[in-house]
Amino acid sequence: MQDVALAIEQWISIDVLVSLTVASVIGFLGSLIAIPWILIRLPSDYFDLRIPRHWMKDHHPVLRIIGLIIKNMTGLVFLFVGFLMLFLPGQGILTMLIGISLLDFPNKRKLEAKIVGQPTVFNAINKMRHKFNKQPFTLNA
Repeated sequence: MQDVALAIEQWISIDVLVSLTVASVIGFLGSLIAIPWILIRLPSDYFDLRIPRHWMKDHHPVLRIIGLIIKNMTGLVFLFVGFLMLFLPGQGILTMLIGISLLDFPNKRKLEAKIVGQPTVFNAINKMRHKFNKQPFTLNA
């Protein structure tokens, strides 16, 4: 075991490993809080492709552009952290779903519906919403 530690220490310092461990634990705990908080606040028809979604459409164009930039940057962070959580502790798929929902790109809503439409994901999200007395998500592609 000590040989493995020495081999790893040649490539990565102990301080970096400790920092990565702390960041992983914080990310895991943060995802346990943030993901349910976000998912229970979405309307039940959020993933229904028949319902149009317009973000900040009634705001001043400058505020809308600034908001879109911030929203997309936040989405990239969630997407990246979610990808890391596929290999580290955390709710990787759900974190990536939040990241995708914050990003703006063509056919995004179809991708969201496809991810949420997976029985395991759909049941987990709706079970979480049920615990907080929220209506289940509806999917109509």
